[in-house]
Amino acid sequence: MHGFANPARFLTIARWLSPLLLVAGLLLAGAALVWGFVAVPPDRLMGDTVRILFVHVPAAWLGMGGWTAIAIASLIELVWRHPLAAIAARASAVPGAVFTAICLVTGSIWGRPTWGTWWVWDGRLTSMLVLLFLYFGYIALSTSLAREGQSSRIAAIFGLVGAVNVPIINRSVVWWNSLHQPPSITMGESAIDPVFLWPLLAATLGFSLLFGGVVLVRMRAILASVQADARLRRRAMQAELA
Repeated sequence: MHGFANPARFLTIARWLSPLLLVAGLLLAGAALVWGFVAVPPDRLMGDTVRILFVHVPAAWLGMGGWTAIAIASLIELVWRHPLAAIAARASAVPGAVFTAICLVTGSIWGRPTWGTWWVWDGRLTSMLVLLFLYFGYIALSTSLAREGQSSRIAAIFGLVGAVNVPIINRSVVWWNSLHQPPSITMGESAIDPVFLWPLLAATLGFSLLFGGVVLVRMRAILASVQADARLRRRAMQAELA
């Protein structure tokens, strides 16, 4: 892990890996959405509204996955002091928040014809909304600390504490009575018909590749900003000494 702690070594890998992930993700996600929206037949009960599945489920997965990435990076920063961990956590926050918002919006659109309402305060929806607010708080906190030049360890602690909400989201439909359906995909099993499952898996993989590419691009941008600020501070100190 520490072999990639060198920013120059990381940038060498990220320069070719980030466009590769972005292009592969766009192609795969686009093909999966065309597959799901055009080729897949309507559901027997939900009709054509089932097609929102191919956006809603990957967005929910990446909303939780984004905070999981923040928590892992925060743990690495606190325990091993990995120099790129804080940057990785900051880079994961905005795309994670975007996918969480997409999950909430598409879920509301899906819920209107399915449940007869845009919103219900049940465990799954409420905990997902809490996740979005956690993202907003983390983005504001980490950006403020970086702007003031303060330690990012406070944001790392926030990232670890907020991770408690991820298993709550995952198990909410099991722990509480909910309008939301129980888990359709569990370890080694799936209740989804293969005609819907395969394009769903393809869409999830495609959006995951996009997420990874965006995170790498953001890491490169944040690292460039940090390096530029460091150069400006050195020049300012040299000018004062002169």
